[in-house]
This record gives sequence, structure tokens and C-alpha cells, in this order.
Amino acid sequence: METIALYDNENMMHNNVQTMTSLEIAELTGKQHFHVMEAIRKMEPAWKKVCKSNFRLTSRTIVQPNGGTREVPCYVLTKTECLYIATKFNDEARAKLVLRWQQLELAELERRQQLCLPSPQKILALADEIIGEGLRMLNESAEDTLTATQVAKTFNMTVWDFNAVLTSLGGRTSGRGISWRLRGEK
Repeated sequence: METIALYDNENMMHNNVQTMTSLEIAELTGKQHFHVMEAIRKMEPAWKKVCKSNFRLTSRTIVQPNGGTREVPCYVLTKTECLYIATKFNDEARAKLVLRWQQLELAELERRQQLCLPSPQKILALADEIIGEGLRMLNESAEDTLTATQVAKTFNMTVWDFNAVLTSLGGRTSGRGISWRLRGEK
């Protein structure tokens, strides 16, 4: 049997659909590539009749033991096409093919997640930065805030009279002092 090394780039994206070559199917199932190609050719007419399309035939350059190269024809199949072809295989070969597709799909999912999400270290650093900024702001005195005494003086009132007005508007006292929330605020 011809030994063909598997490479991750054999699992290409064709029109945003992940694919697998007949070379990889042969390697994965332990079948000779010639026999895999033969099975595909025999099943292609039924596929064409149902799906109105042929399997995609291409070729790959294979490095020979003597250092030379040769072109080997192969099919590039989608997951659905692979699983259709696998119906000709024995149970063990089908299981290997199904598990390989699962592995490819998980790898693709991880790749997409890495494109979208920052690393856990970056997430923690951002959280630390946000929390640190929040704490810094809490510890700084705010320039645009006034005490109850300052507001009461604006209205020519004592702080006690001002607090009574706020209470009538729905203000509440807290355990650490007086904080006022007008009705409708949460």
C-alpha cells in the first residue's frame, strides 16, 4: 500500500466548506488510494443523479522516496460526500472517518473562537484594568459633586430642612449616612 503523509492543509476550505481529500480517506481507513478512487467513481453517477453535481477531481504532488515527485489524482470531498462514500466501507473504516470529521470540526470551532475571543490572560488583564479604574475613581474626590450642606445653602435652608424636603420626595437614609434616591430610580 502506498503511504501518504497527512497534512493539515489537506483539509482545505473550498467555498467556505471544509473538505477532505481521497488521499486522506485512504490513509485514515487503511485502504489503498486506488481502491478509494474506484469506490468514488462507482458511486459518482448515483450522486450526480440525486445532487446534480460531480465530485471535485483534482491532483496532489506526492514526494517519492527517491526525492522526485509525481502528480496523483484525488477527489476533494465535503463532509456529506465523504459520509456518502463511507457507506461502501466496513464499520471500522466508517467509524474512523466519522471521528476524523468530528476532530476537524472541533479544530475549526476552536480556530474560529480564537479569532473572536481574546485569550484568557487578556480577558483577566482587561477585567483587572476595569476594576482598577473603578476603584481609582471611587477613591478620587469628585469635582462636580456637592454635599447636602452645600445644596441646602443654595436654597437658603438648613441641612435639616433640606433633608426633610428630600424625605418628602422619597429619599432614604442608608447605614453609613444619608443617601437620596428619588422615586423611579433604582
